[in-house]
Amino acid sequence: MNKQNNSSLETAIFAGGCFWCTEAVFQRLDGVEEVVSGYTGGTIKNPSYREICTGRTGHAEGVKITFDPSIISYAELLEVFFATHDPTTLNRQGNDVGTQYRSEIFYTNPEQRQLAEDFIKLLEKENIFNSPIVTALSPEKPFYLAEEAHHNYYNENREQPYCQIIIDPKIKKLNNSFSKKLKHGTI
Repeated sequence: MNKQNNSSLETAIFAGGCFWCTEAVFQRLDGVEEVVSGYTGGTIKNPSYREICTGRTGHAEGVKITFDPSIISYAELLEVFFATHDPTTLNRQGNDVGTQYRSEIFYTNPEQRQLAEDFIKLLEKENIFNSPIVTALSPEKPFYLAEEAHHNYYNENREQPYCQIIIDPKIKKLNNSFSKKLKHGTI
Protein backbone atom coordinates (compact mmCIF):
# COMPACT_ATOMS: atom_id res chain seq x y z
CA MET A 1 0.00 0.00 0.00
CA ASN A 2 1.13 3.54 -0.69
CA LYS A 3 1.60 5.00 2.79
CA GLN A 4 1.14 8.51 1.41
CA ASN A 5 -2.55 7.78 0.88
CA ASN A 6 -3.47 7.77 4.56
CA SER A 7 -7.03 8.99 3.93
CA SER A 8 -8.22 5.41 3.52
CA LEU A 9 -6.81 4.25 6.87
CA GLU A 10 -9.04 3.70 9.89
CA THR A 11 -8.48 3.40 13.62
CA ALA A 12 -9.51 0.69 16.08
CA ILE A 13 -8.96 0.89 19.84
CA PHE A 14 -8.99 -2.26 21.96
CA ALA A 15 -8.22 -3.03 25.58
CA GLY A 16 -7.64 -6.73 26.09
CA GLY A 17 -5.47 -6.96 29.19
CA CYS A 18 -1.76 -6.28 29.01
CA PHE A 19 -0.97 -4.00 26.08
CA TRP A 20 2.29 -5.86 25.42
CA CYS A 21 0.21 -8.90 24.44
CA THR A 22 -2.37 -7.04 22.41
CA GLU A 23 0.25 -4.99 20.57
CA ALA A 24 2.26 -8.11 19.64
CA VAL A 25 -0.80 -9.83 18.19
CA PHE A 26 -2.05 -6.97 16.03
CA GLN A 27 1.41 -5.96 14.76
CA ARG A 28 1.53 -9.25 12.86
CA LEU A 29 -1.64 -8.76 10.82
CA ASP A 30 -1.52 -7.83 7.16
CA GLY A 31 -3.25 -4.51 6.65
CA VAL A 32 -2.31 -3.18 10.07
CA GLU A 33 -0.10 -0.16 9.50
CA GLU A 34 0.66 0.76 13.12
CA VAL A 35 -0.08 -0.40 16.65
CA VAL A 36 0.72 1.81 19.62
CA SER A 37 0.31 1.00 23.31
CA GLY A 38 -1.29 3.45 25.66
CA TYR A 39 -3.94 4.28 28.20
CA THR A 40 -7.59 5.09 27.55
CA GLY A 41 -10.95 5.29 29.27
CA GLY A 42 -9.80 7.05 32.41
CA THR A 43 -10.31 10.28 34.27
CA ILE A 44 -6.94 12.05 34.34
CA LYS A 45 -4.89 13.54 31.53
CA ASN A 46 -1.52 12.08 30.54
CA PRO A 47 -1.41 9.24 33.08
CA SER A 48 1.79 7.34 33.73
CA TYR A 49 2.18 3.57 33.94
CA ARG A 50 2.72 3.86 37.69
CA GLU A 51 -0.57 5.77 38.05
CA ILE A 52 -2.69 3.43 35.96
CA CYS A 53 -1.29 0.38 37.78
CA THR A 54 -3.02 1.59 40.94
CA GLY A 55 -6.38 1.07 39.23
CA ARG A 56 -7.55 4.47 40.49
CA THR A 57 -7.33 6.46 37.24
CA GLY A 58 -9.96 4.42 35.40
CA HIS A 59 -7.66 3.86 32.43
CA ALA A 60 -7.25 0.56 30.64
CA GLU A 61 -4.06 -0.62 29.00
CA GLY A 62 -5.02 -0.50 25.35
CA VAL A 63 -3.78 -0.33 21.81
CA LYS A 64 -4.60 2.08 19.02
CA ILE A 65 -4.50 0.29 15.69
CA THR A 66 -4.20 2.06 12.35
CA PHE A 67 -5.38 -0.29 9.61
CA ASP A 68 -6.26 -0.41 5.94
CA PRO A 69 -9.85 -1.69 5.64
CA SER A 70 -9.25 -2.71 2.03
CA ILE A 71 -6.81 -5.35 3.38
CA ILE A 72 -8.25 -6.23 6.79
CA SER A 73 -11.72 -5.33 7.97
CA TYR A 74 -12.80 -4.12 11.37
CA ALA A 75 -14.83 -7.34 11.68
CA GLU A 76 -11.64 -9.35 11.14
CA LEU A 77 -9.88 -7.29 13.81
CA LEU A 78 -12.75 -8.10 16.17
CA GLU A 79 -12.37 -11.80 15.39
CA VAL A 80 -8.66 -11.69 16.29
CA PHE A 81 -9.36 -9.58 19.40
CA PHE A 82 -11.86 -12.07 20.82
CA ALA A 83 -9.72 -15.08 19.89
CA THR A 84 -6.56 -13.84 21.60
CA HIS A 85 -7.76 -12.75 25.04
CA ASP A 86 -10.39 -13.87 27.55
CA PRO A 87 -13.44 -11.62 27.19
CA THR A 88 -15.25 -13.42 30.04
CA THR A 89 -13.15 -12.32 33.00
CA LEU A 90 -14.01 -9.00 34.58
CA ASN A 91 -11.02 -6.74 35.17
CA ARG A 92 -8.41 -9.41 34.64
CA GLN A 93 -6.41 -11.39 32.12
CA GLY A 94 -4.72 -14.38 33.71
CA ASN A 95 -2.58 -13.18 36.61
CA ASP A 96 -3.01 -9.52 35.62
CA VAL A 97 -5.79 -8.23 37.87
CA GLY A 98 -7.34 -4.75 38.03
CA THR A 99 -9.57 -2.44 36.02
CA GLN A 100 -6.56 -1.51 33.87
CA TYR A 101 -6.67 -5.07 32.45
CA ARG A 102 -10.33 -5.04 31.49
CA SER A 103 -11.74 -6.12 28.15
CA GLU A 104 -13.17 -3.10 26.33
CA ILE A 105 -13.73 -1.89 22.80
CA PHE A 106 -13.55 1.86 22.24
CA TYR A 107 -15.43 2.36 18.99
CA THR A 108 -14.57 5.35 16.80
CA ASN A 109 -17.86 5.52 14.89
CA PRO A 110 -21.41 4.09 14.96
CA GLU A 111 -20.53 1.39 12.41
CA GLN A 112 -17.79 0.01 14.66
CA ARG A 113 -20.19 0.00 17.59
CA GLN A 114 -22.78 -1.94 15.59
CA LEU A 115 -20.22 -4.43 14.28
CA ALA A 116 -18.91 -5.04 17.81
CA GLU A 117 -22.43 -5.46 19.25
CA ASP A 118 -23.37 -7.89 16.47
CA PHE A 119 -20.15 -9.86 16.87
CA ILE A 120 -20.63 -10.23 20.64
CA LYS A 121 -24.23 -11.38 20.07
CA LEU A 122 -23.00 -13.97 17.56
CA LEU A 123 -20.33 -15.27 19.95
CA GLU A 124 -22.94 -15.58 22.70
CA LYS A 125 -25.51 -17.22 20.42
CA GLU A 126 -22.93 -19.77 19.27
CA ASN A 127 -21.78 -20.39 22.88
CA ILE A 128 -18.16 -19.81 21.89
CA PHE A 129 -17.18 -19.14 25.51
CA ASN A 130 -18.17 -21.07 28.64
CA SER A 131 -19.02 -17.87 30.52
CA PRO A 132 -20.79 -14.63 29.56
CA ILE A 133 -18.78 -12.03 27.65
CA VAL A 134 -18.01 -9.00 29.84
CA THR A 135 -16.29 -6.90 27.16
CA ALA A 136 -17.53 -3.32 27.47
CA LEU A 137 -18.34 -1.10 24.49
CA SER A 138 -17.58 2.58 24.87
CA PRO A 139 -17.16 5.55 22.58
CA GLU A 140 -13.57 6.53 21.83
CA LYS A 141 -11.96 8.46 24.67
CA PRO A 142 -8.63 10.29 24.78
CA PHE A 143 -5.76 7.89 24.14
CA TYR A 144 -2.47 8.63 25.86
CA LEU A 145 0.69 6.97 24.56
CA ALA A 146 2.46 4.72 27.01
CA GLU A 147 6.05 5.38 27.91
CA GLU A 148 8.59 4.46 25.21
CA ALA A 149 9.76 1.32 27.07
CA HIS A 150 6.30 -0.22 26.51
CA HIS A 151 6.29 0.20 22.72
CA ASN A 152 7.21 -2.83 20.61
CA TYR A 153 7.86 -4.61 23.89
CA TYR A 154 7.44 -8.22 22.80
CA ASN A 155 9.56 -7.85 19.68
CA GLU A 156 12.40 -6.31 21.67
CA ASN A 157 12.13 -8.52 24.78
CA ARG A 158 11.21 -12.04 23.65
CA GLU A 159 13.68 -13.57 26.11
CA GLN A 160 11.79 -12.12 29.09
CA PRO A 161 9.86 -14.79 31.05
CA TYR A 162 6.57 -12.82 30.74
CA CYS A 163 6.94 -12.79 26.96
CA GLN A 164 7.74 -16.50 26.81
CA ILE A 165 5.03 -17.64 29.21
CA ILE A 166 2.18 -15.23 28.41
CA ILE A 167 2.70 -13.74 24.94
CA ASP A 168 4.30 -16.65 23.04
CA PRO A 169 1.13 -18.81 23.35
CA LYS A 170 -0.99 -15.95 21.98
CA ILE A 171 1.34 -15.59 19.00
CA LYS A 172 1.24 -19.35 18.39
CA LYS A 173 -2.56 -19.26 18.50
CA LEU A 174 -2.55 -16.33 16.07
CA ASN A 175 -0.20 -18.19 13.73
CA ASN A 176 -2.35 -21.34 13.85
CA SER A 177 -5.78 -19.73 13.61
CA PHE A 178 -5.13 -16.69 11.41
CA SER A 179 -2.16 -17.65 9.21
CA LYS A 180 -3.81 -16.22 6.08
CA LYS A 181 -4.15 -12.81 7.73
CA LEU A 182 -0.50 -12.50 8.77
CA LYS A 183 2.11 -10.24 7.23
CA HIS A 184 4.71 -12.15 5.27
CA GLY A 185 7.82 -12.87 7.31
CA THR A 186 6.28 -12.40 10.76
CA ILE A 187 6.51 -14.89 13.56
